[in-house]
Amino acid sequence: MTDSIPEYNINLTDEEFKITPSAREQLARIFQENHAEYEEIEAIRVFVAGGGCSGMTYGMTFTDRQTEYDKVIEDSAFKIYVDAIALNYLHGVEIDYVDRPSGSSFVFNNVFAVTGGSGSCGSCCSTEQGGGGCGSGCA
Repeated sequence: MTDSIPEYNINLTDEEFKITPSAREQLARIFQENHAEYEEIEAIRVFVAGGGCSGMTYGMTFTDRQTEYDKVIEDSAFKIYVDAIALNYLHGVEIDYVDRPSGSSFVFNNVFAVTGGSGSCGSCCSTEQGGGGCGSGCA
């Protein structure tokens, strides 16, 4: 008897990774603005990095390539890549875009709920004049 290896599904589901309508709108705007200037940009990459005393950190940046380990969200205006290891920490996350007195930003909700880590400051990608951008991450 031979067990077959299941095929790797590269498409992210809403159960794995959610994006609110306001976040979709801002991601589309940011991606389109940057893609117009830098045609080699293929997608937005969501990543997780080891943190210090505040736990894991996460952020977004632009990428010019997809790896064989990436899962994908394809929207009509942008793509998001998340590698399989990062997805272990981000599984079930909801990315939102909020306006606060301190500025507008993307917020990762319910990050690391299972692992007990933290999302550090809870947001990244400030879009205020002179601040952030999708490459800024969150420290």
